[in-house]
Amino acid sequence: MKTLIWDNWEFLEMPVGTDYREAVSALAVGEFAPVTIPHDWLITDGANLYRDGTGWYHRVLTASPEDLSGQRAFLIFDGVYMDSTCYLNGEKIGEWKYGYTRFSFEITGKLRAGRNDLMVSATFREPNSRWYSGAGIERNVWLEMLPSTCIKDGAIYISTKEIAPSTFTLRVQAEVSGDDRENTDMEVSLLDHGEKLVPLSQEEIADDVQGLQQADAMTVGQHQSSETDLPEGSMAKAADGTSVRVKTLTFSGLHGWDVDDPYLYEVKVSLCSQSDDSVLQALQREEADGRILQTEVVRIGFRTIELSPDHGLFLNHRHIKIQGVCLHSDAGALGNTYHEEAVRRQLRILQRMGVNALRLSHNPFSAEVLDLADEMGFLVMDEAFDMWRMPKTTYDYARFFDEWQARDIESFVRRDRNHPCVFLWSIGNEIYDQHVDESGYEITRMLTDEVEALDPCHNARVTAASNYLPWENAQHCAEIYRIAGYNYSEKYYEAHHKSHPDWVIYGSETYSITSSRGIYHFPLGASILADEDEQCSSLGNSTTSWGAKSLEQCITYDRDLPFSMGQFIWTGWDYIGEPTPYHTRNSYFGLVDTAGFPKDAYYVFQAAWTDPRKTPMVHVFPYWDFNPGQLIDVRVCSNLPTVELFVNGVSCGKQQLDHDVGSGPHIIGDYQVRYVRGEITAVAYDESGRKICEETRHSFGDMERFVVKEEMVAEGPLHYYEIRAVDHDGYPVENAVDRVRVEVQGGELVGLDNGDSTDEDGYQGPEKRLFSGKLLAIVRADAEKLSIEEIEENSSIQITVTPVGQVSTRKLEIVPQDGQSMDASHKEASAQIVVYPENAADQDFACSVVDDNGVPTNIATATREGNRIHLAAIGDGSFHLRVTSQSGTGHVRLISQNEYEIHGMGPAYLDPYDFIYGSLYTHVVGEVGSGNEKGVATARDGETIVTWSNLDFGDIGSDKVKLWIFALSGEEYPIEIWEGIPGEDGAELLSSVIYQKPSIWNVYQPETYQLQRKLRGVTSLSIRVHQKIHIKGFTFTRYEKAWIRQSAAKADEIYGDTYEVDGDIVRGIGNNVSLVYHGMDFRDRPACGLRIAGSTPLPVNTIHLRFHDGTTEEKEILEFRGDGEAVQEFRFTEKHAKCDLTFLFLPGSNFDFAWFEMI
Repeated sequence: MKTLIWDNWEFLEMPVGTDYREAVSALAVGEFAPVTIPHDWLITDGANLYRDGTGWYHRVLTASPEDLSGQRAFLIFDGVYMDSTCYLNGEKIGEWKYGYTRFSFEITGKLRAGRNDLMVSATFREPNSRWYSGAGIERNVWLEMLPSTCIKDGAIYISTKEIAPSTFTLRVQAEVSGDDRENTDMEVSLLDHGEKLVPLSQEEIADDVQGLQQADAMTVGQHQSSETDLPEGSMAKAADGTSVRVKTLTFSGLHGWDVDDPYLYEVKVSLCSQSDDSVLQALQREEADGRILQTEVVRIGFRTIELSPDHGLFLNHRHIKIQGVCLHSDAGALGNTYHEEAVRRQLRILQRMGVNALRLSHNPFSAEVLDLADEMGFLVMDEAFDMWRMPKTTYDYARFFDEWQARDIESFVRRDRNHPCVFLWSIGNEIYDQHVDESGYEITRMLTDEVEALDPCHNARVTAASNYLPWENAQHCAEIYRIAGYNYSEKYYEAHHKSHPDWVIYGSETYSITSSRGIYHFPLGASILADEDEQCSSLGNSTTSWGAKSLEQCITYDRDLPFSMGQFIWTGWDYIGEPTPYHTRNSYFGLVDTAGFPKDAYYVFQAAWTDPRKTPMVHVFPYWDFNPGQLIDVRVCSNLPTVELFVNGVSCGKQQLDHDVGSGPHIIGDYQVRYVRGEITAVAYDESGRKICEETRHSFGDMERFVVKEEMVAEGPLHYYEIRAVDHDGYPVENAVDRVRVEVQGGELVGLDNGDSTDEDGYQGPEKRLFSGKLLAIVRADAEKLSIEEIEENSSIQITVTPVGQVSTRKLEIVPQDGQSMDASHKEASAQIVVYPENAADQDFACSVVDDNGVPTNIATATREGNRIHLAAIGDGSFHLRVTSQSGTGHVRLISQNEYEIHGMGPAYLDPYDFIYGSLYTHVVGEVGSGNEKGVATARDGETIVTWSNLDFGDIGSDKVKLWIFALSGEEYPIEIWEGIPGEDGAELLSSVIYQKPSIWNVYQPETYQLQRKLRGVTSLSIRVHQKIHIKGFTFTRYEKAWIRQSAAKADEIYGDTYEVDGDIVRGIGNNVSLVYHGMDFRDRPACGLRIAGSTPLPVNTIHLRFHDGTTEEKEILEFRGDGEAVQEFRFTEKHAKCDLTFLFLPGSNFDFAWFEMI
């Protein structure tokens, strides 16, 4: 009997390393607090989610003498994160290091009659993962009582094999342990919704086998272990003293398991005392007269899987594409704990998008997740590890890999191998060991062998997800399993398909386009990964350097590739941690945010992955509330072939969408329209031109009230409520950020989530702000007061939402006052700023002028006077007037902008002494991507040249550049710095340098390099590399004219009777010659002398100095000796002004002047 132990636990978070005695002492004085299991102790403090600690759990177990008589006792944990130790009645009964695999301890003889004290510790040290892992007993715990001779947890292995249409053999293998194991029999029954099915006789089997076209659905690397050949009812002894029982039956007329029709059966396995045939017959009639020792029921499905190198995946002989998503295991506001309602809700939302496969990244999930995947119809790529021997963080699983991996692989495969949903065993994600040397090959072989020994009938196949497949070592490893998962390496598919024709190729991780629900950074044509508000654009233009170039490219490239098995999108759902491109809380990669609210990209995939005959859909974005006259990119997606956009009832034209394989990349209808208040409507038509569906979005006003709606009827104690702000007309206020208090009657508020990565509030308090107009409330029904029917019908839960705190700014409206175009005759313009709501507490805002990427531009200036912005044109081009608000916080939370154009003013050059962002590049050779913080990222292999043009270094110039670089490792990165574009006329290599610093994830680090000569005037700069680096930008050292060595020939003015310019030297200076240097600034640093390099045949050549600041003049006289050094130093009274400096040579002079410098 297996009993779930979820209640009556106590917990205390203590410092790392707190031992058992200290924990018991704290328990004795009442420091522990009640908790329920599953439990994640880190999620309780949303501002400190990665704090080190050792968590201690305590529970009393009670057993009677009858419970223990003739029984074996086991404690089973489905996951404790991490480095856990278990004590029973003061005795250490075991430990387990990995936080994601199931483990059990036999406590027979240790569990005693009466009271038993169970203590469990888990130690969390940061960093131990690249994402939020949570900490504690995060999954279910069971106490299992079994007879002395028994089948332990995970000891049943079931496989099926199709021998004819709808006819399968069912092979059941059980490992029996105990002293009397050889005196047992095993009986197997197949149940269809409780009805026992009759297996075929040998004669019936022979009839059904005729006409079989394919003996085994697997086509990649077939081999069978010796266990599969054990005869009917045989017994084999295993190495650990257990014995193996095998039973094979054949059934016809079976209903297959499929993603569209996940039909399940139950296999009933009975272990009984060995006896004569009459007992077995009684067993089959379920009248065993007490001789049944143990009965286990396993849910299974009958399906065939074919993995073809040329055609991808066939499920039950039907070709399908993997339309998959990667998931992490956290549940947002609930932390990294398993709750059935949370996972069922998540999978329902993904299924509506068209998802048919899940990659459980990058570790085993709770067992119940696989149960739901079986039940709901998802294929699963089940993943074991994110690292092997080589660590990715300081305290990750690499510390334990060599000692523990075999135990974890065994736990992983034994637990999951009977699930029909599982079709791939992933032994690792982005494993560096596979890249660096041959040890990776050895580990790959070892893990593959371990998995296949536990799944010899190949219920699923071994694979790995790699971002190193472009390189030889990883390819060598992939030859072992030949089902090659590519992370962000689609460009290699076709070449690798030719060079490895026996590989099955698929995208184990693709997409990685970031977005924030309801946030739009215009224009669509600009790749804007990061911006001041720490959000990412939901238009689809916040692309990363390694991910897909666009939504369209991600979907259609895989769609059109016949041999690709499909792809797993990173990610289906936002998760806590890895907040690329910022250092906030949550990821931005999900198609759904952490609250479970779909982003716009969700609907683009839904349009590509769903059948319009079953569920026609159309979606238009963005929302409709912007600035008067602002140019808005409006996008329309639909699974139907034709879409049309209407603005206030006026058509903007129809567009045909390319949904058929090979038809093209135009799967989104794109329009550009000027904003005008009203509504936008998207209409979708079928092939005959008949309108099938439409969606309208309205302009809206300020929030007037909140609407609370339960998402779906709950199937358990957790209920999910969407809280939405609406205006006076009932339209959603889709940029509302009101802070609210949520109160619940008839249940307990267990979490609030808005999906906003920048939100620093905790998840479990009663107050939180809306984000993009929405907030999620998670409520646990009061099970003690309500019946099951009342819980399911939600008849007694009432939710009250009340605004609290200051009124937050939701919109800054930019109203142009003088048009949106300027020129030489109209150099100025203005705009009025209107703050919404009118009573917002923070009325302040900042203004700037930026380019399409949000980078400050120098073609215009903006100055604020109250709520009016004055613009002044400087150079030609287009720009955006940007207005930002912190909305009462310490960070920019709101961006509003409107576009302007300038003509007829001439160019405005870039100032290299100011910061030049990487995204301002003007020319590229090779591939580049968006870098964090408006940078640029080069390709990870091959040549990349990035060029920045129109840099004005002035006459003085500079030869010292500071680069801000983020590299993925601490290796050496060779960099070439050029003037001009390498390979073009006039280009010159200025320096070959090395960047090498310890890598800090997503952090740019500066490095300064000396060039071989100065860059002067207006020119261009190029950086050439052959590895991937992120370049945030650069700045050059500005040399102040007064403090650099100045050549005589470079004087601003030279005039007089006698002289000759020879390169940088002025020779033969004679009568009344003046050399004038303008703008010598000594205000911050006084000059007290100078050095002169020159020569004279005279004993002494007198030089007169004049320092003229526009009103006064100071004079100095120098005597340059003919028999002295070539460089002579002179002192004079300190000069503190900004002035023009003149060197005056009177009649009788004879001087060759090379240079001078001030001291």
